Amino acid sequence: MTEIKDYITNDYKAIDSQSKISDIQDFFMDVPFSHFPVLNEGVYIGSMVADDIETLDSDKKAADYLYTLETFFARDSMIWLDVLEVFAKNHTNIVPVLNEKNIYSGYYELEDIVKFFHETPFLREPGGIIVVQKNITDYSMSQIAQIVESNNAKLLGMFVSEATSENIQITIKTTIGSLNDIIQTFRRYNYEIISEHHEDNYLNSLKERSEYLDKYLNI
Repeated sequence: MTEIKDYITNDYKAIDSQSKISDIQDFFMDVPFSHFPVLNEGVYIGSMVADDIETLDSDKKAADYLYTLETFFARDSMIWLDVLEVFAKNHTNIVPVLNEKNIYSGYYELEDIVKFFHETPFLREPGGIIVVQKNITDYSMSQIAQIVESNNAKLLGMFVSEATSENIQITIKTTIGSLNDIIQTFRRYNYEIISEHHEDNYLNSLKERSEYLDKYLNI
């Protein structure tokens, strides 16, 4: 089975702190990276930002601009979800990877991590997706799992897809089953259904009644 650390790559050598800015500018012209790691005597010290590079003096060295480096990184022991969080928080398409001794191992590319995500059962396995919403103080992950499993379905995964100071939305993926039964159970527990479903008998009934009323009023 493929592990996320199998995606650590060294296709491009990290930038040395003594490299000339002109060479780094040329490098960023040839690659699609938003950032790239910089090493000083083999030690990771941060990432150069592609958007900044054109504003720097081409005759100077990377070491002259250490204050511009961004210092985010991932550990090679991190699970894929934590790695994805590093990408999102830093608005980057590349993340340097360090081991537990802070030794630079290489880097992750966002495209590879998304590919890894696509191979997880959450996306790969057939099933149904439901998005529910509830007051942020009232929701329970264990209750959500219980609702799904009490309707003879299995939970493939769930995550918080949106949150405010008042409400939280949970995206749920289940094995194929009676989505309508699951949806109605969520309503009985006062969850609002955010996603739309052809199987939703409650909404279908409301729609039919609304259409009937419209016809009646237009007679």
